[in-house]
Amino acid sequence: MDPTLNTPDSLDLPAPAKLNLMLRIVGRRQDGYHRLQTVFQLLDVGDRLRLTRRTDGRIRRIRGAPGVAEHEDLVVRAAHCLQERTACPSGCDITVDKRLPMGGGLGGGSSDAATTLLGLNRLWELGLTLDELAEIGLSLGADVPVFVRGRSAWGEGIGECLTPLTLPPAWYVVLCPQVHVATAELFAHPGLTRDAAPITMRAFFEGLRDNVFQPLVAASYPPVAEALGWLSRSGEARLTGTGACLFAAFESEATARQVLDRRPVGLEGFVARGVNLSPLHEALGLGIEVNSK
Repeated sequence: MDPTLNTPDSLDLPAPAKLNLMLRIVGRRQDGYHRLQTVFQLLDVGDRLRLTRRTDGRIRRIRGAPGVAEHEDLVVRAAHCLQERTACPSGCDITVDKRLPMGGGLGGGSSDAATTLLGLNRLWELGLTLDELAEIGLSLGADVPVFVRGRSAWGEGIGECLTPLTLPPAWYVVLCPQVHVATAELFAHPGLTRDAAPITMRAFFEGLRDNVFQPLVAASYPPVAEALGWLSRSGEARLTGTGACLFAAFESEATARQVLDRRPVGLEGFVARGVNLSPLHEALGLGIEVNSK
């Protein structure tokens, strides 16, 4: 897909990945959802979506995430939610160029949904605010709002209470062991710490950056433990989210690429730059028009 082909009726847009630089569970709500503290670092790599306006009201997925039924795909669900919320008569064709591993903890599906919401808001000329789009996004998943708002952020609640952060420049090596981590099983694991003491942003910036799920995933999935051990020899390696992907930060792209090039045979990975403003917001010309709740 080529962004130079954007027209009033068709957009080619990025759906950036994220890392969780820290992830703690600090309690549980009455509805059973866990209360979290996390830091979202946006990246300059991710999936891409082509959105094309239709005049017949149909929402059609041309290509989506492999193995995901169309009616279950977050991009299709996002489009329907937006259409129903606004009574918009237009439809769309959605083509997803899936570049991020599914279930890796990189937020690919949530980011795709956010790109769908912001892109269709533009194509359908709806004029919804970021607050309104984030509210719709939250109904699709807890990680969708951070991609809608478009800033690296401190997250609380179930991840939807966001405070934009300016994170220091870094290049990341991201490794993607070829295993599927069952998120529901992790949250139900008897060994999961669900009552960690809340920390402050200052504590995070001073180096408190644990992921409560990392020991459980490493113990349950040997390929993750092996990749974690290998990457730890070059930097401070950590798990992102509740997926299988691991990352470590480096000061330069050259150093990061040197580390990636030495990875074990068969271990997939990539290098990405951490960004504070989403590539999606840049593509749509939203600039600093980012709010937080």
